[in-house]
Amino acid sequence: MTNTNKVILLKGKKELKTTVNLPASKSISNRAIIVNALGDGSTPLKNLSSARDTQLMLSLINREDQEINAMDAGTTMRFLTAYFSSQGIQKKMTGTPRMCKRPIGILVDALRQIGVEINYLKETGYPPLEINGFNAQQTNSIEIAGNISSQFISAMLMIAPCLPNGLNITLTGKVGSVPYIQMTLDIMKTFGASVEWKENTIKVNPTGYTNPETFAVEPDWSAASYWYSITALSAGSVVFLPGLKKKSLQGDAVVAKMMEQLGVKTTFTCEGVTLENVLHQSDPFKWDFTNCPDLAQTIAVLCAAKGIRCEMTGLESLRIKETDRIAALQNELRKFGANLYESGGKWIIDEFIIHRSEKIINTYEDHRMAMAFAPLCMLYNLEIEEPEVVRKSYPHFWQDMKKVVR
Repeated sequence: MTNTNKVILLKGKKELKTTVNLPASKSISNRAIIVNALGDGSTPLKNLSSARDTQLMLSLINREDQEINAMDAGTTMRFLTAYFSSQGIQKKMTGTPRMCKRPIGILVDALRQIGVEINYLKETGYPPLEINGFNAQQTNSIEIAGNISSQFISAMLMIAPCLPNGLNITLTGKVGSVPYIQMTLDIMKTFGASVEWKENTIKVNPTGYTNPETFAVEPDWSAASYWYSITALSAGSVVFLPGLKKKSLQGDAVVAKMMEQLGVKTTFTCEGVTLENVLHQSDPFKWDFTNCPDLAQTIAVLCAAKGIRCEMTGLESLRIKETDRIAALQNELRKFGANLYESGGKWIIDEFIIHRSEKIINTYEDHRMAMAFAPLCMLYNLEIEEPEVVRKSYPHFWQDMKKVVR
C-alpha cells in the first residue's frame, strides 16, 4: 500500500462496514499541555493526541535548549512563543522554511504591548524570533484582529490568568474560528481560570490556574470528517466512530450537520457515533467556513466527487496554513476535471470530477490535502505523494485506510 514516497490506494470496497478508532484531538491536547504547564503541571492528561504536533509540543515545553524548533507546527510555534514569553524564559523560536513564511506579527505585537521583549531575527512579522525577557506587565488591555488566526488569540488567552493584572482582549473586525476560541476558554475554566466574554471583549482575571485531578482528551472531529467523506462515497456503508460526543469542545463537530446535506446520517449513542450512507437530493451546498476552516478541503473534494454545486465563504485563513490550501485545492481538483474559482466573494465548484482514471495527488506538505483527497479511492485508484504528512494530526490514517481499500 505504501512506500517512502507515495501511498497507492486501490479502489475501495463497496458497502463498507467497519469501526475506526480516531486519534485524540490535537487542538484540545495542545491547549491542555500549555494550560497544565502554566498551572503546577500536576494534572494527568489522558488520551493525549499521538499527532506529531502534540508530541513535539510535549518534547519542547520543558526543553532547556536555547533554540526551539517548532518545525511546521503552527500551534506549537504560537503557543510556545506566548508560554516562554509569559514565563520570562529566553528562547530563540524557529521552524521550517514554510513556518518562517507564516505571519506571527499580531502575536508579537500583543506580547510587546504587555511588556515582553521580543525581536525578529530576520524578516519583520515572521519567525525566527528571539524572546529576551518579561520584566513587568505594561498593560492589561490589548486589541487583536479576529480575522487572521484564532491561535494568536488563544495563545494570549492561555497566559492571561498568570499575568499580574490579568488581561482584557478586544477582538477587532470579523472574528473567525470562534469555536476554537471557545474551546480555549472552556479548557482554561476546567483548570480554574475566571473568564468572561461579552460582545467583542474577553476579560481574564489574574487567578492563575488550579489543576484538576485529571483531564481526558476527546477523539478528533476533524479526523472524523474523512470518514464521513468515505461513507458519503460508498453506497450502503456504515462506519462506527467510538468516543465522539454530540456535545463537544470541538467546533468541527459541525461536520455532522454538514454531512446531512451530503448523504450521511449520523446517529449518536453513549458509545460514539454511527455514520450511514443514505439517499438524498443533490441540492446546492452552501456554507460559511469561518468557524471551521479545517473542514473546507474535505467538503470541496466531496462535493466535486458527488457532482454537487458548492458555494463556500470564510476561507481567508486557508492562504496561511501549512500551504496555500486554496491554490492546492485548485491544482489537484483540476486534475480530475473539477474547478474551484472565486466569484463575488464566494468560492464555487460547479464543474465536477469527470475523469475516472488513476491520478497522482500532490500534498504540498499538508496533512489535510492528503486526507481530504484519500476518500476518492472509493471511486477509483489513487496515488498520494508524501504520505508521511498525516503524522501531523492522524499518524495511523493509512493503517485505518487498509479497512477501506481492496
